[in-house]
Amino acid sequence: MHLDDLDRRILRQYQADPGLTAAALAERAGLTRAACWRRLEKLQAAGVIRGLRAVIDWRALGYGVEVSLRITLDKSVPTAFERVEARAREIPEVIEIQTFLGRVDLRLSVLARDMADWQRIYRERILTLPHIAEIEALMRVAVIKEDARLPL
Repeated sequence: MHLDDLDRRILRQYQADPGLTAAALAERAGLTRAACWRRLEKLQAAGVIRGLRAVIDWRALGYGVEVSLRITLDKSVPTAFERVEARAREIPEVIEIQTFLGRVDLRLSVLARDMADWQRIYRERILTLPHIAEIEALMRVAVIKEDARLPL
């Protein structure tokens, strides 16, 4: 989809505050409410805007540990990727699964309440995943930058 300057203006305002009413978004973007709404619907239909979601601070809910697991699979098993991905989806503490090309095959982001909880999750859930050849655990210490907004 080709975006014009008005689409970009709408998206900049929408990224900054997705909770804006249609009227407020239209005013900030310099459009009528109807024109803004039509453009928003067009952006949604084209898949540019995929939806809205709440950003919840997991630390505020008592999760003090985040671990990023870099996993290399035993590639001698043809269904290794599918089986590990399916099992990892079933682990509630796994909040993100990414696949890669290269030495590392998968990355899992795992939340735990504390180190004891992390040990339990690791022993009871992560280590039971099939076809793992190697795991490297990286514990998050700090977030320097976290921003999913695009420069529009």
